[in-house]
Amino acid sequence: MTDRRTELAANLAKVEERIAAACAAAGRDRAEVTLIVVTKTYPASDVRILSELGVRDVAENRDQDAAPKAAASADLPLTWHFVGQLQTNKVRSVTGYADFVQSVDRPRLVEALSREAVRTGREVGCLVQVALDAAASGRGERGGVAPGGIAELAGLIAAAPGLRLGGLMTVAPLAGEYAGRQGAAFERLMDLSTDLRRAHPTANMVSAGMSADLEEAVAAGATHVRVGTAVLGVRPRLG
Repeated sequence: MTDRRTELAANLAKVEERIAAACAAAGRDRAEVTLIVVTKTYPASDVRILSELGVRDVAENRDQDAAPKAAASADLPLTWHFVGQLQTNKVRSVTGYADFVQSVDRPRLVEALSREAVRTGREVGCLVQVALDAAASGRGERGGVAPGGIAELAGLIAAAPGLRLGGLMTVAPLAGEYAGRQGAAFERLMDLSTDLRRAHPTANMVSAGMSADLEEAVAAGATHVRVGTAVLGVRPRLG
């Protein structure tokens, strides 16, 4: 446990240095960027160590892993983010622990989240997942709504009982015009965020950037970066 704590502390310090340097280069205050540590495939014991090291935001992308981990960490002062593609049959479980669902990409999911949030008396923050590789009206390969669908989906979230519209999230596309151009992708997301805030001024979260491209995300203006491997190490292959 001590060795793992030392390893995580060192990795976390390196990521903090990267974020601070990226903020300085962009003329931004370090406080403007929230680090979310993506703990998928790693045990609740790592979550506990991270909390002791000062991490306050963690993320998961599979409910079957996240639910028991969140339950085991219920005594910790953490904000939980769900970042994976979410099926409606998992909404009841996810709503029980997630403070934010960053992967909202269709009206049916909004309806299901709202219903469960109201039933449990919780308020769930929702981000519209934007697929920058999607066709005009379609969805992306890894989930997400096309830019042209943001306004409608955001309006549904903002009007839904039990939900709060937080802002936008994206994953840098692997195909299409933004493939290999993370900086351009994140700048496009910031433009879409500016458009969104005209109608919804408080929806100012912009979640973008991961271990390999957090600098580009910070440079573009992201408010949240989602970092897993750089903090926790290379993940074991899932069978």
